[in-house]
Amino acid sequence: MVTPCSTSPVSPAARAGRRDDQNLRAPVKKSRRPRLRRKQPLQPLNPCPLPGDSGVCDLFESPSSGSDGADSPAARGCSPLPGPAQRLVQLDLQTFRDYGQSCYAFRKARESHYHPRESLARQPQVTAESRCKLLSWLIPVHRQFGLSFESLCLTVNTLDRFLITTPVAADCFQLLGVTSLLIACKQVEVHPPLVKQLLALCCGAFSRQQLCNLECIVLHKLHFSLGAPTISFFLEHFTHARVEAGQAEVSEALEAQALARGVAELSLADYAFTSYTPSLLAVCCLALADRMLQLPRPMDLRLGGHPEAVLQDCLGKLQLLVAINRTSLTHMLPLQICEKCSLSPSLK
Repeated sequence: MVTPCSTSPVSPAARAGRRDDQNLRAPVKKSRRPRLRRKQPLQPLNPCPLPGDSGVCDLFESPSSGSDGADSPAARGCSPLPGPAQRLVQLDLQTFRDYGQSCYAFRKARESHYHPRESLARQPQVTAESRCKLLSWLIPVHRQFGLSFESLCLTVNTLDRFLITTPVAADCFQLLGVTSLLIACKQVEVHPPLVKQLLALCCGAFSRQQLCNLECIVLHKLHFSLGAPTISFFLEHFTHARVEAGQAEVSEALEAQALARGVAELSLADYAFTSYTPSLLAVCCLALADRMLQLPRPMDLRLGGHPEAVLQDCLGKLQLLVAINRTSLTHMLPLQICEKCSLSPSLK
């Protein structure tokens, strides 16, 4: 019979030695996955130091401002930042011939659905003056980030449409402005601004959670219906239409469009122009730009199919707005356009 061998007990010292041998083994290197680097934005922010708490300098006066321009970038020694009105891009006439009229008909039919009327009627704390101050701050912000004019128009549309649905406290109005800007940029911009960048502009007054919560509330109140026709779209359409019809040269049409964008930016901050549809404002801004540039063949006001009385009323208010904010308009346009329409800084 074979008897099993008795196992000898292991001493505590031997066990400790085995643990030390295991700890002395070389660590196994784990394979690292390739790290995806964030792409650089197409248009980085201007590295020049900007004064003020928010880090953004005011590029022009608000329509209701009574300043004399002493706080302008030229007075501070800071060069004006490039804005969407300074970009003279080439026209794509072939795409306009293929899709221009169908896109215009579609957006014109949906214009009344997205047009906010009397957005401050249900606002006990938000006034036309506070709206003007907020948008006069948002317009330089959108220029600082190098955003398009379409983003600015969508921001104002989202802001006004939400004001119709929900009363907003005065201390949350700035948060609503940056939230509307974020929603608009997510629709059209390749590189929208980061949430922490927008919060930094508010000097840390709001948290990331507050902005995200308000973003959800805005989207819910608007039923995620965000594709609003804007002044930017109608300005581009009418510019293509007049060039295609032979009513203006390409260079003249582009200069008029750039000037009309500047006038339209001023009108966005003024509550008096919220009663006009974007297509009506686009026609009147182009017509006023043609008069200021003294083009031989001015814009036909009947191009948009609007009543003559409404056109003349809107055109008269735009002329008054430009006369009040002549100095502000010089910071939004290229120098050659300012000289052609007598808007140079020396002519006030």
